[in-house]
Amino acid sequence: MMLLVLLATAPTAVAQTLVVPQSSRPVTLSAPDSIKALLDNYFDLPDQALGNENEQATFLRRAEREIGELLATEGYFTPKLTLQPPRLDGSQLLKVETGPRTLVRAVDISFTGELADEGAVQATRRAKLLSEWHMPIGSPFRSGDWESAKTALMANVGSTDYAFPQLQQSEAQVDVKTASANLKIVIDSGRAYRFGKLQVNGLSRYDQDLISRQMRFHPGDTYRRDQLLSLQTRLQNMPQFSSVIVDLAPDETNHEAAPVKVTIVEMKPRQVTLGLGYSDNYGGRGEINYQNHNFFNRALNLNNNLRLEQNRQTISSTVDTSPYQDGSVLSLGAVGESTHISGLLTARDKLSLTRSRTVGQIEQRVGMNFQQEHRKPDGGIRQVTQAFVLDWQWHRRAIDDLLYPRSGNTTEIRIGGGSQKVLSDKDFVRSYVRQQFWFPVGEADVISIRGEGGYTSATSRLGIPQEYLFRAGGAQSVRGYGYQVLGVQEGAAIVGGRALVTGSIEYTHWFGGDWGTAVFADTGGAAENMKALYVSTGYGLGLRWRSPAGPLALDVAQNQKTKSMHVHFSIAVVF
Repeated sequence: MMLLVLLATAPTAVAQTLVVPQSSRPVTLSAPDSIKALLDNYFDLPDQALGNENEQATFLRRAEREIGELLATEGYFTPKLTLQPPRLDGSQLLKVETGPRTLVRAVDISFTGELADEGAVQATRRAKLLSEWHMPIGSPFRSGDWESAKTALMANVGSTDYAFPQLQQSEAQVDVKTASANLKIVIDSGRAYRFGKLQVNGLSRYDQDLISRQMRFHPGDTYRRDQLLSLQTRLQNMPQFSSVIVDLAPDETNHEAAPVKVTIVEMKPRQVTLGLGYSDNYGGRGEINYQNHNFFNRALNLNNNLRLEQNRQTISSTVDTSPYQDGSVLSLGAVGESTHISGLLTARDKLSLTRSRTVGQIEQRVGMNFQQEHRKPDGGIRQVTQAFVLDWQWHRRAIDDLLYPRSGNTTEIRIGGGSQKVLSDKDFVRSYVRQQFWFPVGEADVISIRGEGGYTSATSRLGIPQEYLFRAGGAQSVRGYGYQVLGVQEGAAIVGGRALVTGSIEYTHWFGGDWGTAVFADTGGAAENMKALYVSTGYGLGLRWRSPAGPLALDVAQNQKTKSMHVHFSIAVVF
């Protein structure tokens, strides 16, 4: 009797216990991990529950068509799709089984045109092309791999001799039953080309000789695509031009001397720029820069610069030639500079002549300069020194990215010196070496290790300009100490010594975007000689930002000696 009463008086409560909350996704997808991301990105599931059998059948037909097309690009041509019956909440599961993946069973690559001629050179070239084919027998047949393999093969054919190859036949026969694919490609290489004369369009201010000096090939040389690309890169890097296009005339009737066509858009030769900034080393900065890329109407590059900073004031003028045929550049410069750093006031006038050349990863400079320096340490004696110096620099950058390196290394070596017999107050030879390594960690993090050392061989530091002595401390040296505060005590000032050793290790963690953090430790110092050198250490934390202006670093470091904290702000660029 009690049971009947409960059933009669509480029908609403019984109905509520049978209601299950609606799923946020009326249709969910079950698929192997290898294809799950592909389907999630490119296949749209319904926003509402499939109300009846007609809607379910329509959806399943669409799924079979669209998912079948997607899986075919990955080499799955016999997938099986099952739409399971609705659950209590009305949601359904779409189960996807891929079936066997299609593999490459045979590859038939043949050539027509001059590449098909009988001869040892052509046979060797054909064998090399076939050995570099990117989709060998046994590899999965994916549409993306198939297209990229054909593109790479065409690029390899067209890299040397054959400037305009054509794809005559491209066929992939897929056997669904055996899950195999037979590939067939026929490429017409066309005629073998040789470089002809230079044809330049767009020049108005400059002689054509400015372009021809950048060529590393001559009329009659065998066509090589990398030579054209290299020429375009060198021209594009010149300040005289804003746009450069280099190509070969596609004329088989003139294949033995195909004209090299260069189309130029010239840059305005004169420009003035103003700048404001701040650096941890020199404080606030304001500058004005004037450039003329057609100085004396000879395509010379004039650069005049006035820079006023809290601790340094500089006025300079430099004239650079355009690159010669071997890639070298001559520079004539004059600099007047005044600095007041770590209690040392210096005023320097310098004239220099330098020849520089960059080949691949290596930059070399050799030059000579004459400078006169007035130095006045706080609490010390004013001195005037002069030196005529021969200088040599070698710099190798073998890194994956100049702005944001994660792998590789850089090496810098510099040797220079002067003699009392040639306009110098003292005999000296200065040597310097710097080495830095980057090691990737995980997907984005990086460890960097840096070391540098220098020594100036002389009887003493007196009579040697500060440029050829050493001080340490600061953002790019030993953090936790002020800029160039590690050196030789003279009066109340710190001056340069003849010995330098520094080292650093840093771990940088990136958060997946443009921001990161770093932990680091630096050590080193400078002194009159190696015996007197005292090593100072600093360590701390930093913030990194991949800004539009380049990588910026904000570091807070503790001085191990005094336990004081120092803030450093710098642009973390590889020099």
